[in-house]
Amino acid sequence: MSVRTESSEQPAEAVHRAGFACFVGRPNAGKSTLTNALVGKKVAITSNRPQTTRHTVRGIVHRPEAQLILVDTPGLHKPRTLLGERLNDVVRATWAEVDVIGFCLPANEKLGPGDRFIAKELAGIKRTPKVAVITKTDLVDSKTLAEQLIAVDQLGKELGFEWAEIVPVSAVAGEQVELLADLLIPMLPESPPLYPEGDLTDEPEQVMVAELIREAALEGVRDELPHSIAVVVEEMLPREDRPAEKPLLDIHANIYIERPSQKGIIIGPKGKRLKDVGIKSRKQIEALLGTPVFLDLHVKVAKDWQRDPKQLRKLGF
Repeated sequence: MSVRTESSEQPAEAVHRAGFACFVGRPNAGKSTLTNALVGKKVAITSNRPQTTRHTVRGIVHRPEAQLILVDTPGLHKPRTLLGERLNDVVRATWAEVDVIGFCLPANEKLGPGDRFIAKELAGIKRTPKVAVITKTDLVDSKTLAEQLIAVDQLGKELGFEWAEIVPVSAVAGEQVELLADLLIPMLPESPPLYPEGDLTDEPEQVMVAELIREAALEGVRDELPHSIAVVVEEMLPREDRPAEKPLLDIHANIYIERPSQKGIIIGPKGKRLKDVGIKSRKQIEALLGTPVFLDLHVKVAKDWQRDPKQLRKLGF
């Protein structure tokens, strides 16, 4: 078993590579945080609630010799709703199309049935190289990490495949993140860049703004709301009659929940929570778009939207 802890010298060749990598793993295995660390800018929604990534947010890592496009899929899980099934279909469709798959396994949690479930699915994908990424290494000591590395190596052997690499990383501490990119890049096909230099994601700005609002709305909601929130940005328009040096972008967005009883949770006593959501997400949106923003948020009920194909389509799933 080869575990990489430092980069080997790259041969000096002028070939340019570009391609797609996706991170898979149980919900909350650190996939989004890793995507953000590699790209160096916040592009994927990170939340300490599992199962929050809905869209295939692509982060793009630009190197002089390569372009690594990261596809962040939702966590694969046993589906309970129509939305759950659609999310799983999205995952499998993504796996079939990428050049390399990174399987994220947290260093601080023993391998469980969820990990085996995913590893079995991966074993069925023959041609794509699979890299085991041991995440959250900052949370464990070296002995625990060594045990996890051996367990992950064994898991591949049991299921009849060999990991292309096993790489321990800490996205939070920034350890070995660059090394991971160094190891993924040689697995990409030779290709000119697929995106213009400077692009960090190919998601339309409205989708990213909606994700930032959704992330802020999720924070602090300790009960069962994570799946029940969808955000739709209705419009983003520059405010008219503003001098060129003082632009303002008006953003109108709706936060959809499934039941009227959830409305009070999102809005909070005297509207305080919704106000906090607005303040927090506005800061993030301004950082993302580089312009001052006026954010207008409304909470609406879309009854049982996760189980209703019409509502799902309307909300962009």
